[in-house]
Amino acid sequence: MSIPATEKTDAQWRETLTPEQYQVCRCAATERAFTGKFWNHKDAGTYVCIACGAPLFLWETKYDSGSGWPSYFQPISPEAVTEHGDGSAGMQRIEAKCAHCDSHLGHVFADGPEPTGLRYCINSASLDFVPASAQGGG
Repeated sequence: MSIPATEKTDAQWRETLTPEQYQVCRCAATERAFTGKFWNHKDAGTYVCIACGAPLFLWETKYDSGSGWPSYFQPISPEAVTEHGDGSAGMQRIEAKCAHCDSHLGHVFADGPEPTGLRYCINSASLDFVPASAQGGG
């Protein structure tokens, strides 16, 4: 029987995630720009949380921000991603977390394209991808 993501211990997270995924998702680390597997990914499908599998972003909302990280102008739904004040690294930012398992995803900035004007700047290490073809779509 699988343990719900919200009830996992730190040791269980370490067993479930790779060291990089653990550092990003559970310790709010940031991968280096232009190194993640999804920064330049363009396939049709859904980006999901690597830690719990919750759907987070649709490929149609992904765009090239030039930042070196996957960027989206909105989450799949308002309930998918939570936003929290983050004063780390000597800056005031908005942290984006998976609403289902509280994993760190990245940050939200107010310099994105229309229709939202937001940029969800997300670490590839916090994501997995489900192709549209695997979802019965095209």
